[in-house]
Amino acid sequence: MNQQGYVATPPYSQSQPGIGGFSPGFGQPASSPLYGHYGGPSPSSNAPHSAMLKTNVPFGSAPSIGPPPHSTHQFNQMNIQNGPSTGTQQAHRFPAPSAFSPPYSLPSQSSYPNSPPSTSTVQLASQLGNMQLNNYGPSTAPHTPPCVPSGQPQAFQGPPPRPHQVALSSGPQISPPASNNLNSQGSPPSLPPVARQEGMPGSGPLNTNLPQQFPSEPPGPGFPPQYGNYGPPMAGAQLSYPGGLPSGPAQLAGPQQRKLDPDSIPSPIQVIESDRVSRGGQVYATNIRGQVPPLVTTDCVIQDQGNASPRYLRCTTYCFPSSSDLAKQAQIPLAAIIKPFANVLPNETPLYVVNHGETGPIRCNRCKAYMCPFMQFIEGGRKYQCGFCNCVNDVPPFYFQHLDHIGRRIDHYERPELSLGSYEYVATLDYCKNKKSPQLPAYIFMIDVSYNNIKSGLVKLICDELKTVLDRLPREKQEETSSIRVGFVTYNKVLHFFNVKSNLAQPQMMVVTDVGEVFVPLLDGFLVNFQESRSVIHNLLDQIPEMFTDTNESETVFAPVIQAGMEALKAAECAGKLFIFHASLPTAEAPGKLKSRDDRKLVNTEKEKTLFQPQTNIYETLASDCVANGCCVDLFLFPNQYVDVASMGLVTLHTGGTLYKYSNFQVQSDGQQFLSDLRKNIEKQMGFDAIMRVRTSTGFRATDFLGAIYMNNTTDVEMAGIDCDKAVTVEFKHDDKLNEDSGALIQCAVLYTSISGQRRLRVHNIGLNCSSQLADVYKSCETDSLINFFAKSAYKAILSQPLKTVREILVNQTARMLACYRKNCASPSAVSQLILPDAMKVLPVYMNCLLKSSVLMGKPEIPTDERTFHRQLVMSMDVASTQFLFYPQLVPIHTMDVNSDTFPSAVRCSEERLSEGGVFLLANGLHMFLWLGVSALPEFIQGIFNVPSFAHVSTEVTLLPEVDNVYSTKLRSMIEHLQSKTPYTMKILIVKQREQPEMAFKQFLVEDKNIYGGASYVDFLCCIHKEICQLLS
Repeated sequence: MNQQGYVATPPYSQSQPGIGGFSPGFGQPASSPLYGHYGGPSPSSNAPHSAMLKTNVPFGSAPSIGPPPHSTHQFNQMNIQNGPSTGTQQAHRFPAPSAFSPPYSLPSQSSYPNSPPSTSTVQLASQLGNMQLNNYGPSTAPHTPPCVPSGQPQAFQGPPPRPHQVALSSGPQISPPASNNLNSQGSPPSLPPVARQEGMPGSGPLNTNLPQQFPSEPPGPGFPPQYGNYGPPMAGAQLSYPGGLPSGPAQLAGPQQRKLDPDSIPSPIQVIESDRVSRGGQVYATNIRGQVPPLVTTDCVIQDQGNASPRYLRCTTYCFPSSSDLAKQAQIPLAAIIKPFANVLPNETPLYVVNHGETGPIRCNRCKAYMCPFMQFIEGGRKYQCGFCNCVNDVPPFYFQHLDHIGRRIDHYERPELSLGSYEYVATLDYCKNKKSPQLPAYIFMIDVSYNNIKSGLVKLICDELKTVLDRLPREKQEETSSIRVGFVTYNKVLHFFNVKSNLAQPQMMVVTDVGEVFVPLLDGFLVNFQESRSVIHNLLDQIPEMFTDTNESETVFAPVIQAGMEALKAAECAGKLFIFHASLPTAEAPGKLKSRDDRKLVNTEKEKTLFQPQTNIYETLASDCVANGCCVDLFLFPNQYVDVASMGLVTLHTGGTLYKYSNFQVQSDGQQFLSDLRKNIEKQMGFDAIMRVRTSTGFRATDFLGAIYMNNTTDVEMAGIDCDKAVTVEFKHDDKLNEDSGALIQCAVLYTSISGQRRLRVHNIGLNCSSQLADVYKSCETDSLINFFAKSAYKAILSQPLKTVREILVNQTARMLACYRKNCASPSAVSQLILPDAMKVLPVYMNCLLKSSVLMGKPEIPTDERTFHRQLVMSMDVASTQFLFYPQLVPIHTMDVNSDTFPSAVRCSEERLSEGGVFLLANGLHMFLWLGVSALPEFIQGIFNVPSFAHVSTEVTLLPEVDNVYSTKLRSMIEHLQSKTPYTMKILIVKQREQPEMAFKQFLVEDKNIYGGASYVDFLCCIHKEICQLLS
């Protein structure tokens, strides 16, 4: 292959930027070259230690069974520890660890005393149609039995899998079509019968637009030994490594098999379970730079010891390439997903608040970074060197402290800002608007009282709930009651403001009919303390449904409602939040009036992007004004038809608010879901009128920000409100070479007003490793974070680029990342082998789930509002939420042990995992289904539904009955556990096997082909493999 590297072709040329760091990002001018080159060090000098461990097994013999001997290794050039290099140590100078390391290549056992030793590498016996998994290296070990199907806990006896190799060999199967357009629009021709009997998941015909055949090369007999990054091994070394699927590194090659076995391709369930087994329930300390944290799906206790908790900050890779050239080669996006107000567990330490009085926080004079563990004190403690810009600063006299024998301040552990990764500062007046202390924040409830909302009972439901839910307003831990003030507005074509001052006997209503120029008719008595005005507010909430009971007004306004709420907060000189409960398209004559434009004919055309853009620029302007005045907007939509979420939801998106949508709302079936969402929302801990700035050490910088945010310039992320569920994804690019000794440092500082009206600074710091070895970068990747980044990047890109282009970029970049690993980190092997880095082995399945999401599918059958709603939700999601959304949990309820505290393990999201005698619960954070097999045990049905048989179960119910038995209690506790993990309440839908509603359920079985033409996981893996082969040939 040409050592100059593979040169990309459109749409990956410079005029068509790719996602994330490898061109300026979607929709921006291509100011830097595309990272489409694969030239560079030859594989022999650059083989990854992420793929193997050196052992003293004689060359050519079978690797010994069981963990490696505890004796010292023959070679110490190689290291799989992922901790930081301390002082001047280089990564490759660490001694070799004495046992295989835990999942995702974490630090060696010294760092993780509780990590179980590895079990032997197991060879998979299950094969893919034209794929087979073999062991890594020319081993003569006998085949061990096939693995237990994923999802069953007994399959996970040892620590997690390691590097993964899958080989797709050629075969006479199905000749590939001319195009490899994934999930293409036309209905695919049916396959020859032989391919249909291959045991492919899904009941429909395969998507023949996926490549099924590859260049006819003889499959490799196994891999020659890999040399790691540090030269060839001494004679007599056989390289082996634990990993692969439930076992060792996996390779697909070898004799042709007729039967396709999905168990032989990487399983997300198995990766999740492996991580839980090795790291679940343990204490994860953040004292080592660049270590990869447990997966978001693993429950553990996090102890801040100098780097921010992964609850606040996760990265796509914890080892950055040391140069931009290396980053271009790898194509791995360098990004952090920051969730500044994340909730911590009750047994974890809450953030300390540091108060330096009138002096305020101590900052670097040059780069303005805040005092943190990365500052180095020198000259006996009189000066400190900034870890971000290297500027030497004087220590203020009041802050002086002597240094100990290792150059550390003797009060190091007494000061949170010196010893912890996350903490808060009390801000001084210099950090306040107009140098005045902020007022207490306020919540304004704005209720649409048009005809439909009154008649459906929605208005009465809201008013009844507000009487009780206002007692749950958030408060500081030391306060007995909440400081937040409340106000009330109702509206249809006009606005009604209410005076609820505590000394009134009855609330007073004032009507504003001029919706073109909205003003606030009263100040005193509009925003009040709920406890003081409780009786007047209760009186008002009783009266509102009756007051409008005879209304015939069906038209509504919308933009003037937001304007009015913002003006009220502005007049009171406080920040706050609007809760708007709205039902229909605003068609009344007023600013922001919208027309129905749900034109499905635009789908899959150049103009499709207009469906995701607002109709009018008034909402952009309104969003900007709201952010400037600290006015966050939460919108609860109850539409019976198209409401143009792209326009109406825009202010919510830009102000850091939350959007809820309850289509065809009915009080009986949807009321509980809405009330639960409202309660969760009102109780959330929040920050108001926030500005976030991300600083980095020299050599790289933050270039792009994705989330529920507003940006007036290139550095300040503005959020009128930010709650415990919102995350901002930040992309970084090199502007110089990074230093491997000092690493890559990131500091995120959020200036905000607390719920008690105090101006504060919340600071999160993290140190990452840097390396000139690509293998280190791949080893430290986190797939869940990568998918969060790709989803947000793609969802931003569809505003400016055709859907087809966005999809192609995603597929192409996935192939490029894996091709770069194959070329630079894996040992030479047959082209027919698909080699996946261990940390990315489930990237293809997650990427396929993203491509099959309603936003990127591009099918006229999917309502536009549904796609826009989904897009907006994802833009502010954290890593755990996107992981849950794109790969739902499918739990076999019928296997639960009612006498145990544990829940059944999830199984892979495929129809093949369902059984006629089973009952399965599926959840993805927004939707929940309970699927009943036709032969489900009657006693199980009786236990859950209190009816005698399958036939008697009603699919209309959306709440499970509270039956007094172990089955019902266990299932309801499992559902509560899943509900507690997500910001949104999932309405449960009962689905019976072979009945019509089952079609909706099957769309969430993401490993199968779906009815809109989305590829199955197996097909997508073939497609990616073909792309990789083309890149490498």
